[in-house]
Amino acid sequence: MALGVPMRLSLQTDYALRTLLFLATRSGRTTVSDVAEFYGISAHHVGKVVHQLGKLGYVRNQRGPGGGIVLAKRPEAITVGQVVLDFEGNMHLLDCVGTAGVCVIQPGCSLLGVFAEAERRQVEYLNSVTLEALLPNPLDLAVFKG
Repeated sequence: MALGVPMRLSLQTDYALRTLLFLATRSGRTTVSDVAEFYGISAHHVGKVVHQLGKLGYVRNQRGPGGGIVLAKRPEAITVGQVVLDFEGNMHLLDCVGTAGVCVIQPGCSLLGVFAEAERRQVEYLNSVTLEALLPNPLDLAVFKG
């Protein structure tokens, strides 16, 4: 049985979640530079993520003077699980969970069921967590900056 990659989110997914969280704490438009500066990360990378978030319908982008980015959905309508799926695609703990015929013992293997159930529970949990549930009180991410 070939081992797949353990669930480890890409930097792009990490930045997407952080960007959405940042935007959810703002009442108006903000910029890619504001997001990047707040987290101390590359504005170029945030820009790429924001472009993808726009294509996926999570944010609205407006160019030019007075432009910027803003959430296109309410925070309670965005789940961590959907963002992960949109950026990572289906991720499996073992190759056999998502693909038939990759292992000679796959038809009767007990591990297949164990890891399939673990994935199901993980996805179920991530889909139950909304962006709204992650927001700090009061709505100011500055409480996280030390």
